[in-house]
Amino acid sequence: MTQDALTAQAIAEYLSTRPDFFEQHAELFANLNVPHPHQARAISLGERQILTLRGRAKEQERRLAQLLYNAGGNEHINRSITQWCARMLAEPDATLLPAHIIRSLGDLFDLPALALRVWDLPALAESEFAQDVTPGIRDYADTLEHPYCGPLAGQDAAAWLGSPPASLAIMALRPLAGQAPIGLLVLGSGDPVRFTDDMGTAFLDIIALLAGAALGRLAAPAPDAA
Repeated sequence: MTQDALTAQAIAEYLSTRPDFFEQHAELFANLNVPHPHQARAISLGERQILTLRGRAKEQERRLAQLLYNAGGNEHINRSITQWCARMLAEPDATLLPAHIIRSLGDLFDLPALALRVWDLPALAESEFAQDVTPGIRDYADTLEHPYCGPLAGQDAAAWLGSPPASLAIMALRPLAGQAPIGLLVLGSGDPVRFTDDMGTAFLDIIALLAGAALGRLAAPAPDAA
């Protein structure tokens, strides 16, 4: 190997292809000193390796703690959704479900701004929950296969919240999967990162599924087949 070819990359490649190098030159390994990663002094290569392993162990501990934290948060959300669903099932008067959905979700998930609008539900045709539903909003609901999460971004349904939110989630409500929407559920937050376009929507999907199925009790029955 010439002097010109003796680069850091060349040395690294040489050592990576010869794992027995330091076994054959044990005295070199013991006497090599490298800079300390956090202090202005040199340490042995063995000490440097120990520091590296300690750093990796701390990173694994941090990741494990984050996983445990997330698991605890998900467990709390699961319990809250179960309680919310149980309350809907226990409601004997289906016409009270829209108010129940709004009130319970706000309490369980600490959401200051929620709105619900429905259509094609004869029993609620004159209620406040059937107001301000434009053809454009209904068309938008038809295209909403998954919850929208993100900034206000000119969302017409956000007007139902009263004051503009910093972020919001919008869910189309269907009596059953694949059926036409019968409403929209809007969750607003003053926190711009509460609802983001890269967040997971598994829990929002469940909320939309349960709310849509509950409101489906008020849908007009399908006509009998001839």
